[in-house]
Amino acid sequence: MNDKHTAADPVAEIRDLRVVVEGRAIVDGVSLRVRPGRVTALIGASGSGKTTTGLALLGEYPEGARVTGEVRVADGGAVGYVPQHPAVALNPARRVSALLTDIARTRVRRLPLRRRRAAARDRVLGVLKEAQLPRAGLLLRRRPHQLSGGQQQRVVLAQALLSGARLIVADEPTTGLDALTKSRVVERFRAVAARGIAVLLLSHDLDVVHSLADEVVVLRAGRVVESGPAERLLTAPRDPWTRELLHGRTRSADSEHLASGYTPPRAREAPPGVPTGGSEPPPVLRVRGLTARHRDGARSAAVVVRVPELTLYPGRSLAVAGRSGSGKTTLARCVAGLHRDHDGEILLGDDPLPHSLRDRDRAQLAAVQYVFQDSRAAFDEHRPVVQQVARTAVRLLGTDQDAAMREALTTLSGLGLPEEAALRRPGRLSGGELQRAALARALLARPRVLICDEITSGLDPLTRRGMLDMLTGLVGDRGALSLVLITHDLSTAALTDRVAVLDGGELVEEGPTPEVLAAPAHPFTIALTGAAARPVTGTTR
Repeated sequence: MNDKHTAADPVAEIRDLRVVVEGRAIVDGVSLRVRPGRVTALIGASGSGKTTTGLALLGEYPEGARVTGEVRVADGGAVGYVPQHPAVALNPARRVSALLTDIARTRVRRLPLRRRRAAARDRVLGVLKEAQLPRAGLLLRRRPHQLSGGQQQRVVLAQALLSGARLIVADEPTTGLDALTKSRVVERFRAVAARGIAVLLLSHDLDVVHSLADEVVVLRAGRVVESGPAERLLTAPRDPWTRELLHGRTRSADSEHLASGYTPPRAREAPPGVPTGGSEPPPVLRVRGLTARHRDGARSAAVVVRVPELTLYPGRSLAVAGRSGSGKTTLARCVAGLHRDHDGEILLGDDPLPHSLRDRDRAQLAAVQYVFQDSRAAFDEHRPVVQQVARTAVRLLGTDQDAAMREALTTLSGLGLPEEAALRRPGRLSGGELQRAALARALLARPRVLICDEITSGLDPLTRRGMLDMLTGLVGDRGALSLVLITHDLSTAALTDRVAVLDGGELVEEGPTPEVLAAPAHPFTIALTGAAARPVTGTTR
C-alpha cells in the first residue's frame, strides 16, 4: 500500500461512540479513524459491537438506542455498505440489471441524452467485472433470489462502486464463500483500496484480516481492547484476550455453553420403525434424479442443479460442499420444499415428499427442518424471540403454549442464549445470538433431518467451534437426528460422516469424508482442497 495514504486526512472518524439499548451498552467508548486507500479491520467475537460500530458510519442505529459521541464522514461523502447477508440490500422483485442501471444513470446525467443509456450500461458491465462477476449477460437477467450468497455479495459491492462511495463498510464480506472465491473477493477489496477508497472491514475471518488489513481494532463487549498496525497486532498482540482470539486457545462463555454436550428434549429419540442396532437402518432421506431449475421468465428456465442420487442415514451427517454458486443451497432448498421447480424424487424414509412446502403435512414439515444462513431475515422483528421459537412446537407438534415456552427457554439456554436475551426482539440480538435462536426453533420440531445452511460461516472462531461441537454431538447414534451441513468450509465438512461435492450444479464426487478430503478423485475437489490448504491470497501481510 502506498505510504502517501498514511498521513492523509481520515475519510471517516468515530470518537468515543457509546450506543445504549434498554440500559445495556452494546458499544462503549469506541474511537477509530478510517483513511483513504487503507483497510481498517474490526475484529471480535459475535456480539462484540462490530456491526453496530460499522453502521454508525451510515448514521444507522438500533431502534430506541441512546447514542453519544461523535461520528464524522468527511465532506458528507457517500458510504457504501456490503452487509453480511447481502439479500437484505437487494430488492427481490427487480432484476439485477435494473438494480444496477438505476444507480449508473445517476452518474451519467451530465452526458447528452443520446449517450446516457450506453454509458450507463458500460458502467454496469465495468463494475461487474471489477466485482469479479463473470457471465454478466446471464446474471443481469436474474433476480436476487436466483443468485448464490457470494454472487449477491458482489452485486452489492458493485452497487457501492457505482454510487461513487469514498468509504465502504464491508460486514463479513467473505461469509459463506469457498477458498477459491474468497481469494478473488480479497483481491477485489485490495483493488478497491488501491483506488483510494477507504474500507472498514468487519470480520471474524482472520485469514482475510491478515491478507487485507492495514490497521486492526479489537472489540470485546463493545469496548476497544487493542488497536494498531496489522503487521504488529496480528503477530505480537499485547492484550491477553486478543491473543486468545487470534490463536483460538480458549472459548467464550457462549461457546462453552454450546459445547457442553447439550441435547435438546427428545432430540435423540428414534423415529418409529427405525432400528437402533444391528445392520444399517433404512435411509432417512434419499434424493433420486433431481434436476432443479431457475426461471428467468415465463418460458426460459436454466438447469442449476443435477443430483442423480444422494442418501442420508439416521444418526449420520452429510456435508454438501462447493464454491459459491455451485448449487449447494438450491439442493438444500429442494429437500426442504423451498424450491419447487425441480424433477425427481425426494424420499423421507419410503414416502415421497411433495416438492412444495405448502403441500407438505405437519408431520413432514416437522421432520425436515431448515436453518438459514441469514438468521435475521428468518425472524419477525416485532415479536420476542422466545415466542417465535416456541411457536414451532405449538404449530407442528400441537404442544401446549405454556409447555412450548418452557421448552423454548430450556433449549435456548442450552444453546447459550439466556432468558434475558430470549425475551428480546430480534433486533436486540447479535447475528450469532440469532443463529442460535434459529437453531433452537428448528430443534423444537424434533426433526428427523436438520439442514444447516452455512450457519457457522458468520461466527467468530471461538463461537463457531462451540456450535460445531454441539451440532456434531446431536448425531452419531443410529435412529438419532440426521444432519445436512451446507458449507464452503472444508474444515467444517471434515466433521461429517460423508461429503458430497458440487461444481457448477453437478454432483462431481461423493463418499466417506476422510476418503474424499484425503484423496479426492475429481479435478475440482482436488483444486478445492488445495485452495483450502493455502493462505487466502497465497501471501499474508
